[in-house]
This record gives sequence, C-alpha cells and structure tokens, in this order.
Amino acid sequence: MVTEVRGFTNPQKEEYFRKRFRDKKQASRIISHIKTSRSLHIMCHIPVFCWISATVLERVLKTREGGQLPKTLTEMYIHFLVVQAKVKKVKYDGGAETDPHWSPESRRMIESLGKLAFDQLQKGNLIFYESDLTECGIDIRAASVYSGVFTQIFKEERGLYQDKVFCFVHLSVQEFLAALHVHLTFINSGKNLLEEQQTTFWWSKFISKPNPQSLYQSAVDKALQSPNGHLDLFLRFLLGLSLQSNQTLLQGLLTQTGSSSQTNQKTAQYIKEKLSENLSAEKSINLLHCLNELNDRSLVEEIQQSLRSGRLSTDKLSPAQWSALVFILLSSEKDLDVFDLKKYSASEEALLRLLPVVKASNKALLSSCNLSEKGCKDLLSVVSSQYCSLRELDLSTNSLNDSAVKLLCAAVESPHAKLNILRLNICELLAENCETVSSMLSSQSFTLTELDLSIKNVQDSGVKLLSAGLQSLNCKLNTLRLSGCNLSERSCEALCSVLSSQSSSLRVLDLSNSDLQDSGVKLLSAGLKSSQCAVETLSLSGCLITEEG
Repeated sequence: MVTEVRGFTNPQKEEYFRKRFRDKKQASRIISHIKTSRSLHIMCHIPVFCWISATVLERVLKTREGGQLPKTLTEMYIHFLVVQAKVKKVKYDGGAETDPHWSPESRRMIESLGKLAFDQLQKGNLIFYESDLTECGIDIRAASVYSGVFTQIFKEERGLYQDKVFCFVHLSVQEFLAALHVHLTFINSGKNLLEEQQTTFWWSKFISKPNPQSLYQSAVDKALQSPNGHLDLFLRFLLGLSLQSNQTLLQGLLTQTGSSSQTNQKTAQYIKEKLSENLSAEKSINLLHCLNELNDRSLVEEIQQSLRSGRLSTDKLSPAQWSALVFILLSSEKDLDVFDLKKYSASEEALLRLLPVVKASNKALLSSCNLSEKGCKDLLSVVSSQYCSLRELDLSTNSLNDSAVKLLCAAVESPHAKLNILRLNICELLAENCETVSSMLSSQSFTLTELDLSIKNVQDSGVKLLSAGLQSLNCKLNTLRLSGCNLSERSCEALCSVLSSQSSSLRVLDLSNSDLQDSGVKLLSAGLKSSQCAVETLSLSGCLITEEG
C-alpha cells in the first residue's frame, strides 16, 4: 500500500475550486489561503482532499466571519470530522445548529471507526469485511448505520460476490481516524498502542506516569521503518493532534487533553535529529511536514531567508537543510515549471539531493553537472518513474559514456516516461551510440517529439543508424537537431530516405555547421520534394554550400 497518488496539476487545483464556488471572491480567497500553506497546497493534488478542503473552508467561512482558516492537515481533518458530526446532529438527530455536536452515540461511532481504521492500517487493508468489523467490536448492523449516518467518512458497498464490504472514503481519512484512536487511547488509558510490548501488570499505572514523548518518538521511528511510507500521513496526524489548539477543536469528543508545548518542542528536536541521518528524500520531506504540523517552521524559514538574500551556499548545507530546500522548491510553481540546477549548484551531489524536485518539474535544466554513471542511473530511475512529471530534460555538456547512453535510452523507452524534449548537445556521443538511440526512436512507448544531438561526433555512420529509427512507425519525432555533428554528403543520402518516408513526422531538421556541400544539398532536395515530406524548417548554415547548391 502506497500513499502517493498522481492527481490534479496546479492549474487543475485552481480550476476545481473555481468550479466548486460560484462566488469568485470566495473562490479566490480559498485558493489564496491554500497556496499559503505548503502542506495543504501539495495535498490538493489528491482530488478527494480538494473536496474535503472545499467542504471545510466553505463551512468555516460561513460560520466564522473573518475567522482563522485551518492551515495544517490535522486542522483540516479535525474540522471535517466536526462538520460531519454537526450534519449527523441536525439531519439525523433533529438537533439545532447551535446544539453540542458530540453526543454519546456519535462519540462511540467515531471511537469504533478509529479502532477499525488503526487495526486495518497496521495490516495494510483498505477494504474491510464483516469479520474485520467483528474483531473491532462493531456489530454488522451498527456498521450499516455508521455508513448511513457518516456517509462522507465510511462507506458500505457490495463486493465481487455481492457480499458486504466496507471502506473509508479515502485512505487519508482512515489514517486520520487511526491517529485519533491512538491519541484517544493514550489520553484515556496511558496505553501506547505503538509499543510492541505493553505493560500488563495492574500496579504499573501507579508507579509509572504515561510518557507522551515516548508515544511520539515511537511513532516517528515506526513511520521511518515502514518500507512503503504507509504510516507517513498517520504520523503527521498523530503529531498534529498533540497540539493544545487542535485538542480544543475536538472538545466534546476528547474528555481530557494531554501533551504540552515542552513535549512538542522535544518531539520537534527529535525529528530534526532524525533529519540529520541518511534518510530517503521521501522520508525527509514527510518529517518536514511533521514539523509543520507541530508549528515548527524554523528549518524552512532559515533556508527561505538564505534564498531571499541570495546567500544560500549549498556547499555548507546539512542533510536537514537540503531536505528543507527540497520541501520549499516542491511547493514553488515557478521552480516546478522550470527547475534550473545551476541556481543552486551545478554538481552531481546537488542533483542527487534535489531529485524529488526534478521528478515533480515540467522542465529540468541539468547541463554541465558532471554526471557520473551512478548519478545518471539515479536520475533516470526518476525519469522512468510512474509519478514523474518531467516533459523536458536538458543534459547538455555532460560526458555520457556508452553505458550512460544505454541507461538514458532505456528510461525514455519506459512506458511511464512522459518526456517530450531531450537535449544531449555537447555530450560526447559517438557514432556507435547511435544504434542505441535508433532503437529508442523505434520503441513502442517512445514519446519524444524533439531530440538535440548537436555538437557530437555522430558522423555519417551514426546518421545511417539513426535513420532506421526515424523511419519507424513508432517514431513521433518532429524536431531533430544535428548541428556540428561532423556530417558529409553521405548523411544526406540516409536522411533523404527519412524525409521521403511515409512514417516520418519531422517538421524541423537542423544540419548546420557540417561539411554537406552542394552535392549533399542535391541529395536532400530529392527527399524534400517528396509528397511524404513534412519538413517546414531546414537549417543548413555553415554547410559550405555555394550559390549553385
């Protein structure tokens, strides 16, 4: 089970809220508010979260004129839970809007659903059967009532063989209720559900006070140990619930509060210590989201200040500061549109640290970053990832050896790759590498529309190899740049067959700065005259062509 979901792009997020709210002023206020909160803006790529946010923000704006809007994930989900409790109170219990929204019955419902959410989250289950509910002490008739009352939280459906199955409306709702269950259990009984060994002696509660610090530290450790990140959101919610302000929002459901600002500070410090370790980018980013839930933004603000003043020195960044930089860039529309590595450091180390930003960008400028074979491998695993947004990749002026070229072509051929433009100019490609490139051009999953191989020692033999791929029915290339590739008239013969091929889609061909001469142009012209030729722009400057050519 993985929590990563590809959904709305940034423009689609805005479009959703503008369609959801007819009042343009209200829509603009909500969009503006979400953009000010890094966590909320990132989460809005999940359509269900946009719906939850819209439900909550509409209600808060209606009931609290000029009041403070929720800024963190935990605040948003607490408000969502409260909204559902109010709907139940008014719609099903015949209560008034002003009545207390937590009745003993609704408290029991949420407590039961929380236990179910936690037990099944630990098992990695998103869909539950009657036996799962029975294990949690939920009667099947009660479950049907829950799904009928809390319709926006819990659903009853029919399975493959018409048996009843149950699920939460979204994994994030299950993770929130699971965190709420762990929090409630600890506050009410002092029991840490995340500890493997629970003390069962009746006298233990008289000699040891429950330690909230151990609860939060064990939650951080458990989430970091999870190989697939399935406890990431759970951890954010659990830490968010430790804040007094969030516990106040749950008055009526919580009969007592726990944790203190000192505990929160110690938890934040523990997280910062973990950030200094060698964690994966995804785990580091989640820990920064956790600090945000604890209202500790010191790391992020420190890096932001350095960025604003132009004094960011990547040579001196600690692992935690690198993670903070990634966290900032991931929510910057400007940087995600065009990510230029040279703005930070044109080094392989910087590239590897900032790979999550490359993964989320539309265009990545990675020229002259001294890519090694290992760096190339790490980069290309991102390019071929199902969740990579990259459409344009500039790797110019990097020395790519034969194995690096093979890795690159394999990544572009991946069914998940979405690259449209690839720039490899001045990358020391040799003629023999063109066979690998040609194979990529004819791949069934090939998506490139523009390829730049300029200023390389491609030579005539390389063009001959490329021409086979260019004539493939799978090749969608409409722009090919071969400027300064040491070509002669023999290349023109191979390219003539490409231009007159029925399957060729080339619109722009750059052959400038090669020794083609008049004889080469004559060979090209035969292809250009073909009824199949689609070329609209042909660059031949610096090709030693006379007036006759």
